[in-house]
Amino acid sequence: MVGILGHLFDPLTLMAMVAGIGLVALLQNGGAHFARAFAALRPLVTARPARDRDAARAAMLRIDQVAQLRGLSCTDRVKTADPFLGEAARRLANCEKVEQFELWAAQALADRGQRHAAVRNVWLSIADAAPALGMAGTIIGLVGMFAAMDDPARLGPSMALALLTTLYGVVIANIVAAPIAARLADLSERELAWQQEAVARMLAIARRENAPLRRASIREVA
Repeated sequence: MVGILGHLFDPLTLMAMVAGIGLVALLQNGGAHFARAFAALRPLVTARPARDRDAARAAMLRIDQVAQLRGLSCTDRVKTADPFLGEAARRLANCEKVEQFELWAAQALADRGQRHAAVRNVWLSIADAAPALGMAGTIIGLVGMFAAMDDPARLGPSMALALLTTLYGVVIANIVAAPIAARLADLSERELAWQQEAVARMLAIARRENAPLRRASIREVA
């Protein structure tokens, strides 16, 4: 078994495949998105969307309480570990009109979704390119085999190249890149879901606190 696995590992062929696949993904997506795709491997493992959602809901309860007691201008005093929620609370506290906050939130969520999609597309590009380059390596190996039909000793390396490039292409596409892309898509959907929920709650608070009767009652309490 160990001997078979040893035959399946050819460092030079694997490095050539990885370099070619990386070049294709880089040309298709650009350097910035390519770098972010590999930076996303860390949150791929560490992200906890359910925990972040629950923390956001707890923070929203505190923001609601502060808004009722002291008004919108004090909502940024609620501390939260999430950068998006912290920025949203700051914007909510400093907005002069509800429409300003609503416009910022819509743009921020759209930009965030686009960044997530761009990173995911890099891994989808890798998943698409790997089998194609594997097939190209197979063709090169077959050409080498046909060119060496008069020398049986040269048939083995060419056949190995033809089969290994196909194997590496399938493994990189279906065991590495495609699962990563699917996991990133799931994390993005769940993250955007709780952020949209938080924004909707903030908008409801802003509209309530900006109502004329509510503003008058706060002034009386103050």
